[in-house]
Amino acid sequence: MIGRKALAVYRKELRQIARDRRTLLILVFVPAFFLLLYGYALNWDIRHIALAVEDRDSTYESRALVAAFVNSGYFDRVADVHGPSDIDRLLNLNTARAALVIPDGFARDLANGRHPAVQVIINGDNANTATTVMGYASSIVQSAGASLSGTETPPPVSIEPRIWYNPELRSTLFLVPGLIAYILMITAVISTAISIVREKESGTMEQVRMAPIDTFSFIVGKSIPYFLISLTSAALIVFAAMLLFGLPMRGNWASLLVAVSLFIAGALGQGLLISTAAETQQVAFQAAMLSSFLPTLMLSGFIFPISSMPLALQLITYVVPARYFLVALRGIVLKGVPLALLTPQLAALSAYALFMLALASVRLARERG
Repeated sequence: MIGRKALAVYRKELRQIARDRRTLLILVFVPAFFLLLYGYALNWDIRHIALAVEDRDSTYESRALVAAFVNSGYFDRVADVHGPSDIDRLLNLNTARAALVIPDGFARDLANGRHPAVQVIINGDNANTATTVMGYASSIVQSAGASLSGTETPPPVSIEPRIWYNPELRSTLFLVPGLIAYILMITAVISTAISIVREKESGTMEQVRMAPIDTFSFIVGKSIPYFLISLTSAALIVFAAMLLFGLPMRGNWASLLVAVSLFIAGALGQGLLISTAAETQQVAFQAAMLSSFLPTLMLSGFIFPISSMPLALQLITYVVPARYFLVALRGIVLKGVPLALLTPQLAALSAYALFMLALASVRLARERG
């Protein structure tokens, strides 16, 4: 008897699930999507490290050492530099993550049995990556030096690592900027995602449709309060990070304000876009979490280096605003990079904000029409 009743309920539920194709797609394909995303993005191996080279010796031995770095599979030679200013510029722009400096007389000292030292300068804004890069560099230098000199003990070539921007390799200086982006993105998207949906559920949206106000003005008016709240929250987060975790402020406060404002504007636009498509606050909340939580955490370079991801995921990261915000934020607070050098990141954040706000306006205009 119980079996027949359970079977009847099973058949009824199966028919209901078959009718609700949206739920069926979520149950079947979302787990597979998460498997692919986590399987490829969760990668602790660091490869394709952008390397700048300053070869002051220009000999067969120095070129062999550079080739050892490139052929290792861990480093990509992106630039040849001719002085500290070039290295500083490339590291500030994140064009290079490390720089190899080979001194004059490298080959001569190696041939005479001396132990020449090469310098490896590493961008320390990501403490985990910097530690790994230092280990890679030490291993390659020792192996290449032994091959060039024909002896392994004592090590024929020594390495002098220098960590810029985070000499103590404190992981908090790497994690805190990422947490700031993560917290701001989630709170801004969720707060606005439920705003219009709340009006739909309460019935006040009908009054808005009848009001003599254009759609863009309505979107802007909706965004301003949440923008001010998010900006206040950002200021509290930054000051708390400076007080509790020793986050430095090596750049300009005005530059930080510009970067944070553009990032928040894009997040608010994304939340408003979600609210125009969702019909209930629960759906809006879930869509906001899914569209802000995973990309910011996994595909922004917050934890996992983008260069180590498969090409398909690297292409997806170009539409993740946190990718650009993290570069700008770390550049301002950790490196003191001037605003002019962050133009590509700020332009990307501006384009994202304008696109999201415009798309939200278009969708809302269709609903009002």
